[in-house]
Amino acid sequence: MTKILILNGPNLNKLGTRQPEVYGHTTLADIEAMAAAAASAQGASVACQQSNHEGDLIDAIHGARAEGFAGIILNAGAYTHTSIALMDAVAAADLPVIELHMSNIHAREPFRHVSYLSKVVVGMICGFGAAGYPLAVRALLGHLGHDRDD
Repeated sequence: MTKILILNGPNLNKLGTRQPEVYGHTTLADIEAMAAAAASAQGASVACQQSNHEGDLIDAIHGARAEGFAGIILNAGAYTHTSIALMDAVAAADLPVIELHMSNIHAREPFRHVSYLSKVVVGMICGFGAAGYPLAVRALLGHLGHDRDD
C-alpha cells in the first residue's frame, strides 16, 4: 500500500480557532481525516504529523524514505518563507514533495510571496483551504503513478 507522509508546521495545530477569516473553522483533526479518506479511496494511506519546531520537521523528512513513505505533503507554515534548512532537507529527501498552503500566499503580504520550498518540490497547491489536503493527496498519488491495484 502506498504511504504518504503529511507534515504540518508551526501554528497549524491551532486551525479552527486561528484566524478563521484566513484559514476557516476546520480543525487539523478534521483535515487529517479528510486526507485519510482521500487516500483510502485510492487504496493508499497517510500518516500525519504536526510540529512547531523546525528540527522536528527536518527529522521527519530525513526519515520518511526509511519509514516506507512514497512521498510527502508539506505545509511548512511560516517556515516556507524563512527556512533554508527545510528547503535543504526537502532537496535531500529523495522523495517527491508537494508544498501545500491553505491560503493563497501570493495574495497575502509580500513576505509570504517568497517560498524557499517551491524550488525543490514537484508542485504547490495553495488557496483552497482545507480542501487543499485531499487535492494534494490525489496530486501526489497521480505523480507517483499510483494504481489502486498495487
